[in-house]
Amino acid sequence: METNAKRAVVLLSGGLDSSTVLAIARSEGYELYALSFSYGQRHVLELEAAGRVAASIGVAKHRIAAIDLRIFGGSALTDDIDVPKGRTAGEMAHGIPITYVPARNTIFLSFALAWAEVLGSSDIFIGVNELDYSGYPDCRPEFIEAFEKMANLATKAGVEGRQALKIHTPLIALSKAQIIQKGMDLGVNYGLTSSCYDPSATGEPCGQCDSCLLRQKGFRENGIEDPLKYREGRTAE
Repeated sequence: METNAKRAVVLLSGGLDSSTVLAIARSEGYELYALSFSYGQRHVLELEAAGRVAASIGVAKHRIAAIDLRIFGGSALTDDIDVPKGRTAGEMAHGIPITYVPARNTIFLSFALAWAEVLGSSDIFIGVNELDYSGYPDCRPEFIEAFEKMANLATKAGVEGRQALKIHTPLIALSKAQIIQKGMDLGVNYGLTSSCYDPSATGEPCGQCDSCLLRQKGFRENGIEDPLKYREGRTAE
């Protein structure tokens, strides 16, 4: 897929949010370069979902960068720590959850910045959201603004005036229900996505981790059923 459209690097995990962001970037006329990460996450099956979504929405290229954040640990996603299950909305709204991966978005955005410079792109899209994950420090607008400022000082293309990097965060102030509605308006097939932090070996979501609970809440608030089939039929009430 080669066009004269502006190029954008889109961080794509294979989850609901990043898939919606990919569709948003497409709707804005960008040529899409999707970037995913195999970083030692326990829910590595999300990469299969990322491939399905990239093919469905249509990207010029999809790259998977291999890094191993298990060497640091410190998160239920990269260490031998149980993923929290069955938490209430109130519990999720307070504190930084153990599913936070230290410096993950800083690392991911640095990789995206490198690829954007090579591509001659000034646009990076990321699906951060401060409403559902207010406890994640690297999902806040202040972080994005600071990284963008740093990024424009960090590259040869920036110094030479060939790149004025913009980090797009179209979901940052949306609820999960609003994100799902936006994606459905853009034709996202959420049956291709994977959101669970602790899926079964065959990819069935647990239905009880924070990510599953927030996803199901978003679908309920839209009055529609989540297309994913949960492990042993477990869903949140």
